[in-house]
Order: sequence, then structure tokens, then C-alpha cells
Amino acid sequence: MMATFGFIGTGNMGGALARAARKKLDGKHILLANRTAAKAEALAVDLDCQSTDNATVAEKADFIFLGVKPYMVAGLMADIAPVLEKRKDRFVLVSMAAALTIPDLRQRGCGDYPLIRIMPNTPSAVGEGVIFYTCDGVTEEEKETFLTTMSGAGRLLPLDDHLMDAGSAVSGCGPAFVDLFIEAMADGGVACGLTRPMALECAAQTLIGAARLMLETGTHPGALKDAVCSPGGSTIQGIRALEKAGFRSAVMEAVIAAYEKNGQMK
Repeated sequence: MMATFGFIGTGNMGGALARAARKKLDGKHILLANRTAAKAEALAVDLDCQSTDNATVAEKADFIFLGVKPYMVAGLMADIAPVLEKRKDRFVLVSMAAALTIPDLRQRGCGDYPLIRIMPNTPSAVGEGVIFYTCDGVTEEEKETFLTTMSGAGRLLPLDDHLMDAGSAVSGCGPAFVDLFIEAMADGGVACGLTRPMALECAAQTLIGAARLMLETGTHPGALKDAVCSPGGSTIQGIRALEKAGFRSAVMEAVIAAYEKNGQMK
């Protein structure tokens, strides 16, 4: 029997995960709810699935995604607690709230229910995301159902609960850092004479290609960089300019700043 996946909160992240689930599930097995009902309704039309309310998701879904901000989790759980308490069947809560550990979530109303904590990113919407996950009280069958259904999102990687904030700082915040880099590369291309559309497409595809080359060959990025830098060539001069401007340090500091902010969001 196919599991039903319910999403409470259909913002950027909740919507991206719903899109990923739709690749594996029939629309009738996906339930969407949002504080602004029109948002869930629009996504439901787009994905050919069902829009409903929080209580219905809590009542009917086998996997209940809690797509709200960390400070809203306790209130949401208080709202749906009466519905969950009446259920006689098993269900799994799936939290994507940044910074809240498994113990934090249990203290905020998740109680003793089976729980999966995830840290996804927005490229999950197009099947190129990263989803870190950790399970507590979940059976192997439930975990496999979750992983199989969400495999359309991209790479699902197990990660210890205490490392989730670090993972989020790299892959959760990372798309924004990468987008900034793409935009900057495109600006440079425009300055050199390329049209804006051409520069953006070229920059984005270059990042996709470089990342895929590293992942598929297993070659260290430093070695791949060295392979492009011919002696006395233009690439090494570009690398020199990046290092002079503190590029490597700036990226490291961005990840660390995001990690530190995660720790302040409880």
C-alpha cells in the first residue's frame, strides 16, 4: 500500500519537497496545507494533488512534514496534538526546522512519536538537492519508504543529529552562496562583452559541470583546479585575483557565520 505524504507548510522548502515526492507518488497520496490556503491550493493544482488543512494532514498522512519556522513548531504541535492522539495507526513526523535537535523537537510537542529530522535544500525541487536526515523511533521499513519516496529530491545522506547545523550551513545555505557566485561570474562575463543571458547560462552550466566532474571522478577539487591552471596561463591569474581578494576565506567565513546563526535560532 502506497504511503501518504502530508506537508504542513508549503513555502520554498516545503514546496520543493512536495515536488520531489510527487515524482514518486500519485497525487492522491500527497496532502498540502498552508497557513495561507491559497498557496497550498496553487501548488496542489500545479502538482495535481490535494490541498487541505493541518488537521486533515495530521489525521491522514503516514509521513507528516512540519514545514514551519523553529519558533512555530511548539504551536503547530499543540494545534494538531488532539488529532494525533486519536490515531491508532503508526505515522512519522518529519521536521525540517533549522537548529531544533531531536530532543528539542520532542520537548516541543513531538513526544514519543516516530521522528525524522531533515535538513534539505531548495535544489531538491529539481532533483539535485541534498537532504541530511537522522531517524529516531523509526522502523527500517518506514525509513526505506521515506528514502525511496524522497529519492527524487537528490542525494539523501545520513548525518548525526549534532552535526545537522553544520550540514545545513554548507548545503542548506550553500545554494544562496552559489547563486551569488554565479551572479558575480555572469557580471564579469557581461563586463567582458557577453550578453546577460549568455553569461548567466555559461556561469551556471560551468558550476554544474565542475561539480559533476568532481562527484563522478572522485577527484579532489584542488587537483581539478590545478589541471585547469596551465603554467603562465590566464586561469592561474584569475585564481591569483580571487586569493588576493580573500575568496577562500570569505566562503569559509560565510559557512561558519551561518553555522553560528543556526545555533542561535532555537
